[in-house]
Order: sequence, then C-alpha cells, then structure tokens
Amino acid sequence: MERMERRRIVIVGATSGIGREVAMELLRQGWHVGVAGRRVERLREIEALAPARVKHRQMDVTREDAPEQLHGLVEELGGMDVFLLCAGIGRQNPTLQADVELGTAQTNVDGFIRMVDAAYDYFRRRGGGHIGVISSIAGTKGLGAAPAYSATKRFQNTYIDALAQLARMQRLAICFTDIRPGFVDTDLLRGDKRYPMLMNPARVAARIVRALGRRERVCVIDGRYRLLVFLWRLIPRWVWERMPVRN
Repeated sequence: MERMERRRIVIVGATSGIGREVAMELLRQGWHVGVAGRRVERLREIEALAPARVKHRQMDVTREDAPEQLHGLVEELGGMDVFLLCAGIGRQNPTLQADVELGTAQTNVDGFIRMVDAAYDYFRRRGGGHIGVISSIAGTKGLGAAPAYSATKRFQNTYIDALAQLARMQRLAICFTDIRPGFVDTDLLRGDKRYPMLMNPARVAARIVRALGRRERVCVIDGRYRLLVFLWRLIPRWVWERMPVRN
C-alpha cells in the first residue's frame, strides 16, 4: 500500500467503526494521530498502543466548545496536515420520530458544519491542508426509510462542494475528499434491521487511507456501490417515488 506524504492527522469520531479502523491503519503506517470522540476510554485504548504518536481529546461535535477542543488537540499533536471527520449518526425512521430526525440533523448538519469550518479555518491560517469527510451513498437519493439521514448526507456532499469552490476563490491550497461508503458492518448498523452487501470495516479503512493518499475528490466504496449509485442516478424521480422499499 502506498504511503501518504503528510504525516499528522486528526480523526474526529475515532472511538469505533470506520474512524477507529482508519486510526489503526495509519498508526501501522507510522503516522502521528490525534483521535477525538465522546468515549474517552476508547480513545485511551488507542493512545496506549503508541503513546509517542497518539494524542486524544474527548469531544462532542454537537457542543459549541468542539472547535476549541479540536484546536487544543492539534496543538498537542504539534500540527495537523489532514483532518478527517467520521462522526455521524443515522437510523431508519419511517414513523418520523421527531427526536430521531432532529438528533440526526444536529450531529450530521450542525456538528458537521462546526467541525469542517474549524478545520477549514485552521488550514486557511496555516496556508493549506487536506479535509476528508465520511458521508454516504445515501446522499444520492432520498431514502424513504431514513429521511433525515439521506438528506443530511446530501447536505454534506453539497457543503464540501461549496467549500472546495470557496478555497479556489480564496486561492487556498486546501484539498477535499468526500468519502461515500455503502453499508459498513459497524455498530451504527447493528440492531433490528438487516442490511445487504455489508463491508468489512478494516477493508473500508484501507480504501479510505488510499483515497486520502491520492487526494481523491470523491471516493465511493466499493465497486458494487459505485454501480448501485450509477443506477440510482438513472432512475427518474417519478419511478423512484413509487419504488417499494422494505424497512
């Protein structure tokens, strides 16, 4: 596997799932890694694996002090070359429970803006950098079983598009990678629902690391989901809205 030029990364949402797997992969490659998330005991477990190369900070992206915590972590790490936002939530919610829909938006929209803007501001002042985010193929179409989740993922796709244009307008050397996985076998999807084509988190993490190393603008994981997204985009709206979906 090719190695990336940049050597210091901060991963927000590193306590489990994709974020944790990416952190582990980068540690194996010799990176200095800052890990952040809500469950501090999970962060300490990662730091214990390589105390000289890992710093941790407890952080909740829905709190207003999250950017301050990010900057503190970056300072402890000695700088940041790549920022990767993995924090996100989502549930199927065909009954439209308000707490689920609004909670999803709070994390995936409010928290997303808060953290991505903080990273953008850091790289603007530094003179350049790389921002990566984990969005989803769910942003391709509105999924009736998960309205807030699919809508917030579309928002994330569009927000990164806008920031990429803004960086060009401001002549900033900031690059962006929008990572759009399909269903990954993590805690987020474990419950009373069954999902097709589940992917192994470690393999997904390896693909993410490669995408960051190549500075890919958009990365859909994996080949099956690239085909699925291509087909979804061909379906007219009037057909999509009449398609039966099992919850």
